[in-house]
Amino acid sequence: MLWGTLLDYLVRSGDLTIIDARGKTHRFGRSGDAMKSTVRLHNSSLHYKLFFYPEFYLGESYMNGQLTLEEGNLHDFLSILAINFAVSKPTLPEKIAEKLTPLTQKIQQYNPVGHAQKNVAPHYDISDRLYALFLDQDWHYTCAYYTDPSNSLEQAQQDKIRHVASKLRLEPGMKVLDAGCGWGGLAMYLARVCGVDVTGVTLSGEQAAKANKRAGEAGLSDSVRFLQKDFRTMTGTFDRVVSVGMMEHIGAGFYKELFARTRALLTDDGIALFHCIGRLDGPGTTNPWLRKYIFPGGYAPALSEVTKAIEKSDLLMTDIEILRMHYAYTLRDWQQRFRANWKKAAALYDERFCRMWEFYLVSAEMDFRYLSTMIFHIQLTKDVNTLPIVRDYMVDWERAHSTSCDERCFRKMGKYE
Repeated sequence: MLWGTLLDYLVRSGDLTIIDARGKTHRFGRSGDAMKSTVRLHNSSLHYKLFFYPEFYLGESYMNGQLTLEEGNLHDFLSILAINFAVSKPTLPEKIAEKLTPLTQKIQQYNPVGHAQKNVAPHYDISDRLYALFLDQDWHYTCAYYTDPSNSLEQAQQDKIRHVASKLRLEPGMKVLDAGCGWGGLAMYLARVCGVDVTGVTLSGEQAAKANKRAGEAGLSDSVRFLQKDFRTMTGTFDRVVSVGMMEHIGAGFYKELFARTRALLTDDGIALFHCIGRLDGPGTTNPWLRKYIFPGGYAPALSEVTKAIEKSDLLMTDIEILRMHYAYTLRDWQQRFRANWKKAAALYDERFCRMWEFYLVSAEMDFRYLSTMIFHIQLTKDVNTLPIVRDYMVDWERAHSTSCDERCFRKMGKYE
């Protein structure tokens, strides 16, 4: 089994057993280790496919049922691989791929206006009933903010939008643009709690329709509206621009366009805030399985790629924060809810889809828990004097808008009844 030579090199901790397609057993790592997994291969072609292209065929073979788990679950198996990969040295193919990054990025992240909508449709325009199976009650499909890892998903998502809002210095009556608004949770929070007027834009028609319906049900249609539109085509002037989870769908080659549009939309004393998945290990490319099956055209950038574009935009970086582990906890909670509703998801689609979605959620958690992925916040202004010179205003705002205050707002909408 050719794949075994790669595992011999990679696996130093954990107890991993592979049963190949001929029924032969191969042992890797340390026998008796607390981390334990037994995997069976059902197709002999995986003996070499997983050696030459594990980044793609590991996920595809699991979703197709050609790789199954005899002992332990998918989380156990991928944890062993991720923990060992995190401390391994780059292989020759990985070094070659790194050299080719500037070329492959341009091909993989082709997201001009128009094409970007086609890329997000396979992920965001599927049934809302799927997302209802594992998201929180306010429909946030981005990294939550865990002031305590044991907090509920609902609390962590509300803490996230409060944390984001604290960096915007909002005042009643301001005009806010929510770029990549999802199902509208952040926009409605800002309108309810801060008294601002919010326009949300998303590339997904399903999201825009659902968000407008939610705003109507909450009695917020006069202060919040949602459009199916590419942010880069927006016109007008806004006091604030906020984006949570949109940059990942832009592509590094379009950051100049993104920040030029941001500057054009902001008032002279305006503030912008971008929340994005990022890479700690420098520029790279998106995992090929993830790119094909989950996020076509998607890319989590290195901070260096983003700041380089901002430096050329005439926008000023006024604050940067790195959030570690928060997405690992978010994905943990999404997985628990998805597994609990597996039969409902299979009824919507099929077992293959469920395995695909499970692999996506678990492998993403591994990236944030053991490898080189994080979340960053970048705050931007046009004028160096727009914001206070110390960060106390953020903490003060969060403390003033406690969970109990937010719950009172939600009760008015019937959320806690």
